[in-house]
Amino acid sequence: MKNIYFGLSFLLIAALSSCMSSSDRGEVRGVYSKPFKQEQPYGMVYIPGGSFLMGQTDQDVTFAQTAQNKQVTVPPFFMDETETTNAQYKQFVNTVRDSIAITQYLNDDKYYFKPGGKNAKPDPSGKKYINWDYVKKNPVFSTRKGKNANAGNNQTKLQGMYYQGDDRIFDKNEIDVRLLKYNYAIIPLREASNNRFDKTKKRSDIIFRDTVPVYPDTLCWLNDFSYAANEPMVEGYFSHPSYAQYPVVGVTWRQVRAYTVWRSRYNDAYKDSRGLPHRQLYALPTEAEFEYAARGGRIGNDYPWGGPYIKNSKGCLLANFKPGRGDYASDGGAYTVSVHSYFPNDYGLYNMAGNVAEWTASAYDESASTFVHDMSPTFTYEAKASDPEVLKRKVVRGGSWKDIGYFLQNSTRSYEYQDTAKSYIGFRCVTHFLGRDIHDKRSNY
Repeated sequence: MKNIYFGLSFLLIAALSSCMSSSDRGEVRGVYSKPFKQEQPYGMVYIPGGSFLMGQTDQDVTFAQTAQNKQVTVPPFFMDETETTNAQYKQFVNTVRDSIAITQYLNDDKYYFKPGGKNAKPDPSGKKYINWDYVKKNPVFSTRKGKNANAGNNQTKLQGMYYQGDDRIFDKNEIDVRLLKYNYAIIPLREASNNRFDKTKKRSDIIFRDTVPVYPDTLCWLNDFSYAANEPMVEGYFSHPSYAQYPVVGVTWRQVRAYTVWRSRYNDAYKDSRGLPHRQLYALPTEAEFEYAARGGRIGNDYPWGGPYIKNSKGCLLANFKPGRGDYASDGGAYTVSVHSYFPNDYGLYNMAGNVAEWTASAYDESASTFVHDMSPTFTYEAKASDPEVLKRKVVRGGSWKDIGYFLQNSTRSYEYQDTAKSYIGFRCVTHFLGRDIHDKRSNY
C-alpha cells in the first residue's frame, strides 16, 4: 500500500513539475503571460463606450411614438467606417462560387491542402480543406491558359454551373446564380440561455442552420419603382467595376447575416494559418449601437454631422437623399454615391445618414424602447419561415438616397421584412471590443 501511495505522489509531483515554468517561482500566474491588446480591424473605426439619450430629439412629425427617449449605455466596439461595398460583397459571392465549383464540379486535389504538407490541417474525419492561396494563384474560372494551367480542363468540368439550353444567350457561359448558396450553422445564444436547464435538449436541437442564396437581387431596381427606366442599374450596378466602391444593395437581412458569418470564418482561417490566438466575430450593429455611433459622441444632435440642418453654411447638402420635391441629383448623385462621399462624423464614420439605409441586428417592435434594458439594449427574435410577417420585421436605420430628410435623423426608426431586398438598403458590420475601453485612463493596459 505504501508503494502505491508513493507511486501516486511521484506522478502528482511529476505532473505539477511539467505545468510549472522556470520563471513563475511556484506561484500561480495564470495561463496568459502577457496582457492582450486587441488590434483595430482593417477598415473599421473604434467607437468608445458611453451613455447617451436614445430616441427622438426633434418633433415626431409622424406622431408614431416609436422612438421614445431613454438613457442607455453602450460598450465599446469597432464599426466599418463605410457601408459594405459591391467589391467587398462580391468577394463573398466569389468565394461561395469557387467553393461550390471545387467541391461539386472539379474534384481536383490540387485545390485542397495536401496531407502532411506545409499548411496541412489534420482532421480525424478526413475532411478536405480548400487551399485558398492556391486558388488565388490559379483562379477556378480563369480563361487565361498561359497563366493558369488548369484553365482548359476547368472549363469542361464547370459547364454544369452555367445556364443550360434555352436559358443561354448567344451561347455565352454565364454562371447560374441560383446555384450560389451558402450553408452555415450558428448557436443562437439567447435560445441556448433560455433552454440551459432543459435536460431533454441536446446541443444540436439549438443549433440554427440555414442555406442562403448569396447573389443580390439586381432586379430590385425595377421592382421598387413602377414606371422608372432603371434598366442600366439592373445591368451594371453590381457587376460593373465603376460601381465597385458603391454600397451593395438588393441584399436581404438573411443574406447579410450569412455575410457576417462568412466574414468571421474568413478571419478565422487567416488567424489559424498564422497561429494567432484571437479571432474577430462580425455581426450587424444593434439598433442602439447604430444610433450611438451615428451621433458621433454629440448630445442631442439631429443628424450625424451635428447640426440641425441638412445644408452647411455655403448651402451644400451634407448627405445623399431626396431634397425638396424630388431634386435627386442636387446632392451629388441621382442614385447612390461612393461610400467615401461627404464628410464623416466625429467618429470617422461615412454616410451614417443617407446613401443607403442599413440593416441592423434588432427586430422591430413599436414599443421596444419601453421594455429593452438600459445596458446594451436590443430586441431580437429569430423568425421562422412559418411565422407571420409581423414577426419578420427588422429595424432599418439611416435613411437612403430616395428618402426625405426626416428619415436621415439619428432617432428615426423604420423597418423592412427580413426576406425582402431593396435598392436603397445596404449594411455595415461591427465587431465588439474585448476588455476595457482603450480610452479609459484607469486601465493598466
